[in-house]
Amino acid sequence: MKLLIVEDNRALVANLFAYFEARGHILDAAPDGATGLRLASDNHYDAIVLDWTLPRMDGVQVLQELRQSVRKDVPVLMLTAKGETADKIEALRIGADDYLVKPFDLAELEARLLAQIRRASGRVTDARLQICDLVMDLSTAKVTRGARPIALRPATRRLLEVLMRA
Repeated sequence: MKLLIVEDNRALVANLFAYFEARGHILDAAPDGATGLRLASDNHYDAIVLDWTLPRMDGVQVLQELRQSVRKDVPVLMLTAKGETADKIEALRIGADDYLVKPFDLAELEARLLAQIRRASGRVTDARLQICDLVMDLSTAKVTRGARPIALRPATRRLLEVLMRA
């Protein structure tokens, strides 16, 4: 999965990069809302993780521009410290697909993103690729041949996924 992280907390961004890259995902980051909107407009991402409180343009403004002006329907998960019900409702009303309050669990964030990507691509139940006895579980990034697990580096796993999809 290719993600855009729009977050101004460098320590959190580093933590997200360490977790997701180790699991074979590709990430870009934007430290402010204006940069995030530009990257989201100019590139393809499977999903966007968007903070609410950002410099230069807040997450709600980014989301509104993304949905109304740029007309991108990429899944957007709001990841923010704002945990009031009214905040959640506002974000979902203007186009967020999901909402997670900080602090959060990285595994839960990944599961929510994968679920949003599955729904957006129309694959509601199929979370694995299979060719003969070679199987790649997209939700866990594990690869097996027969009953034997195959250890792959992230770049090799991404290449195998591309080839299996083709």
